[in-house]
This record gives sequence, C-alpha cells and structure tokens, in this order.
Amino acid sequence: MHTLPSLSQLGWRPFFQQQLTLDEFTDFNIGRVIEQHRSGVVVLSEHGHCSLNQSFSQAAERLCVGDWVLFNGDNQFHRLLDRQSLFQRKAPGSKVETQLISANVDSVFIVCSLNQDFNLSRIERYLALTKEAQVEPIIILTKADLCQDLDDKLAQVQSLDPFMMVHAINALDKEQLSVLDTYCKQGNTIALLGSSGVGKSTLVNGLMGFEAQLTSDIREDDSKGRHTTTSRALKTLPQGGLILDTPGMRELQLGACEQGVNETFSEITELAQQCRFADCSHANEPGCAVRAAIESGVITARRYASYQKLMREQALNGATLAEKRAKEKAFGKMINSVQSESRNRKKGAF
Repeated sequence: MHTLPSLSQLGWRPFFQQQLTLDEFTDFNIGRVIEQHRSGVVVLSEHGHCSLNQSFSQAAERLCVGDWVLFNGDNQFHRLLDRQSLFQRKAPGSKVETQLISANVDSVFIVCSLNQDFNLSRIERYLALTKEAQVEPIIILTKADLCQDLDDKLAQVQSLDPFMMVHAINALDKEQLSVLDTYCKQGNTIALLGSSGVGKSTLVNGLMGFEAQLTSDIREDDSKGRHTTTSRALKTLPQGGLILDTPGMRELQLGACEQGVNETFSEITELAQQCRFADCSHANEPGCAVRAAIESGVITARRYASYQKLMREQALNGATLAEKRAKEKAFGKMINSVQSESRNRKKGAF
C-alpha cells in the first residue's frame, strides 16, 4: 500500500502558502499537477490522485505539470496558484503561441551526449530558456564512458560559465549517478531538457532505480535517437525529490527571452556596454569592444554567432507572439463593442 505524500514532499513551500485565504485553506484541497495529457491533467494531493475537472469557462486557464491548484471535493478546479518559475517555449511549427512545459521547477538537468550529438550551441539554447525561467541549470554530459576526449569537452562546456555545475557521467553506472543525489533531495523539483537520444530516459531510470521510462537505441550513423517519452509527468525519486522528463524537443524555438539570452552570454552583453557607440552593431564600427574581443580570441566566433542567432530568433518569435496577442485583444474589444451595441439596440426597442 502506497503512503500518501505530504504537501512538503510534493514541493509545497511558503511562496504558495502565502497566496491562500483562510477560506480557501479550509474549503478546498491543495494539489500538484503531476501528469499532463491531451485529455486533461492528473493532480496528486494528500488525499491521493484525481483527474481534475474544469468547466468550459475555466478551460482557458492553461495548466502544466508542476502547477499548484485548488479544487473542491468533487475534483472541480477552483484556481491556479501563482508560479515560482515557468518553462515555456514557442509552440513547434508555424503555430503562433507559447507552449507551457513545466512550472515551479527548482533545478534543470540540461542533458547532452558526449557522442556526435555534442553541441555547445544547443547547450546555450537550453541555458537561455533555463535562465529566462530563473531556474538553476546543471549540465549533465552522458555516455562519458564512450568519450575519447572527455577533458577537452568538459573544458569547452565549463567555459560557457565558470560557475555552472557540470557533470560527466555514465548513466548506467550507479556510483557515478550518486554525484547527482544532492539535487534530488525531498521537496526539490528537477526538469530534464535535451534532444532525443542523449540519454534522458536512461538517466531517469538510473535515478529512479528501475525502468520508469522506455529507452531506445540510437542510430549509429548520426547518433540521433527516437522519442521514447510521450507525455509529461512528475515522478518521485528514491532520494525524495521529484523529477520531470519532457518529450524530446528537437524543435525548440525561443519565445521572448532576451533576459535569458543576455544572461547566458553575459560576457558579450558586458563588453557591448564598453563600445564607443550605444547602438553598435558589432560589425565595422570603430571602438567596438565586442569585435576587439573576437579578434583577440577572448570570445570565439562560434559563441558570438550563437549569441546573434538566439537574439534574432527570440526577437522574431517574441514580436510574432506580441502581434498575435495584440490582434486577439483588438478582436476581443470589437466583440464586446458589437455585443454592447446590440444590447443597447434591444433596450431602445422597448
């Protein structure tokens, strides 16, 4: 028989407690969204699991794994509590909207394989998302047992941020996995980010102590993997923490996250403030501190190109999303105006 968790075991803390009124505390159940499916969400509370019921009017309240919610005895959704952190991305493809990934995450394992999939620019992309969400990033380099130039790759990753925690492990080795125990303590919520085939599911299985996730072989020709995780779910770790494995996100487009990009490339943004001209494009202007750093080798051309690419992408996608919101707001005003005019006409008819 499974013991029901306490709220603190689920990650409850004063930030959420302070949002409750006395009536809400006594009249409603408190639960955390632990599974997200197309048909809805599953909530876990001190009373057990339940599928949450939302009325049509509440359906616009987008929920995601990690959210804290209030609901009544009939499992009817009451309200969503403010989030301490939120992971979101621009929805894949041409769809103009943001997609919620997870909420109230404390740490993120950015997983990258030490095979042909090793890619510093991709790590920087995940770092920008993580820093925008104001969550602690931890880099996990998997398949260390198969890497011939481990020290060189470790140095390359550490050079992205000298204060960032970086671990190179073989996820099938329990002893090597133990270095991650400090992040998996009770009440701590961890999310995993990384492309398909990098070993996220193998890592989850190793931390869980059993095969909680299906794994699949990677293709030998390009080291790419197949998607093995198809829905988002929070799982309880033996160490007491909670872990979220997200589906492989190859098409990870940044939304409006200028702050996250700037923090990821902080040395470039700091140098830009030293340029002679405030609007320096870092191309051919005289007195450009960024260009001087590139030419002297302080900043690599690859890193600067990655910075430019992510800034352009987030600016474009952010503007597109802002334009969509503006259009929706204008459309909503028009509908309200038409409805108001119709009501006035009906009143005048009597």
